[in-house]
Amino acid sequence: MTDSAPASPAAEAGGNIELLEALRRVLIRSAIVAVVFAAGGYYIAEPVLVRLQAMTGVEMVAYGLPDAFFSMLKMALAMGLVAGMPYTFYGLLSILPRFFPGFRRRLLFGFWIAAVLLFAGGIFFCLKVTLPYGIKFLLGYESQHIAALISVKRFVSFCLWMFLGFGLIFELPLAMILLARIGLVKARQLAGYRRYAVLVIFIVAAVLTPTPDVLNMTLMAAPLYLLFEIGLLGMRFWSS
Repeated sequence: MTDSAPASPAAEAGGNIELLEALRRVLIRSAIVAVVFAAGGYYIAEPVLVRLQAMTGVEMVAYGLPDAFFSMLKMALAMGLVAGMPYTFYGLLSILPRFFPGFRRRLLFGFWIAAVLLFAGGIFFCLKVTLPYGIKFLLGYESQHIAALISVKRFVSFCLWMFLGFGLIFELPLAMILLARIGLVKARQLAGYRRYAVLVIFIVAAVLTPTPDVLNMTLMAAPLYLLFEIGLLGMRFWSS
């Protein structure tokens, strides 16, 4: 019995182009879904902003006439993006079985549920821990002579960046397991680079954490390292 011949460069290039085309279709459809959700999100953008203001104790001001309008528009678009993430995750996962035999279609629903829950967990962690405590720390520098007047535009941008960043960062274990399933990375390889992973985690925590103190950075780095270790365990269990 003869071994199967390796794929030619032309065939590999064709497969890569087909994969990129599938990704393009998923991203276009996801953008349409996000815009549809954003249209509804515009009507609840102001109540959401008021809630964030109450949670953080921030006093916001608009430094220009269009600042308030564009801030509401940005919030609506971000809410549309977040609400459309389940569709985006499903679309991205659904193309994997066609191009990576290690990821079987029967795994699709379970991985999709995990992706949605991890994304929601990241946003919840940011909402309940990092954002309020980080902003409280920064506002602690106020005094009777110094009052913090924060632009609504900057506040909205800051909050949205934090929410989306934490939501995506919490996908780390699932991304690691997926890489193992499709055969791109092995758990043993990543475990050997654990010390470098810790360094990268603290760098990411320093970027995402809104405060310069070590305590808040550690509060961010600790769950990230836990997610990394969970990802390693998942890679060992799920690797094909």
